[in-house]
Amino acid sequence: MTFTIFFATSTGKTEEIANRLTELLPGSEAKDVDNLDSSDELVRANALICCIPTWNTGADEARSGTAWDDLAQEIPNLDFTGKSVAILGLGDSSGYSDFFCDAMEELYTAFLQSGAKLIGKVPVTGYTFESSKSVIDGKFCGLPIDEDNESEFSDERLAKWVKQINSEA
Repeated sequence: MTFTIFFATSTGKTEEIANRLTELLPGSEAKDVDNLDSSDELVRANALICCIPTWNTGADEARSGTAWDDLAQEIPNLDFTGKSVAILGLGDSSGYSDFFCDAMEELYTAFLQSGAKLIGKVPVTGYTFESSKSVIDGKFCGLPIDEDNESEFSDERLAKWVKQINSEA
């Protein structure tokens, strides 16, 4: 399965993680959603990894503060039926422990409504946080990464997750 990695970033950390994923997934390509011609580029991808930061903590919507916020409104009206979609979120588990990686849930819900096959859910064990909208049925709806406080775990988490999504796709 060939993944296209779509990301948006405010500080560069989400782009850095997207680029690290391309190294773990030979043949994959990273694309900044700020530079997409249209949402059709998402639809044309064989399989997607969507990397999103959380900035607008506590918000009910537009939680990433990036171009993903507008795309999340469009995605439910697009046809992703059966297409594999994995979501990766960046957050700060210490400074924003009550809203850890909340933006993942917005993309998860949007892609779910579009008929996508959502892959890459991970257990909450091993993470330090108080609350997250991205915990659904006891698991994160994608892979949370905390480059601010837990960067020492990122490589291992990414490698394990890549194996998981390859087996689920």
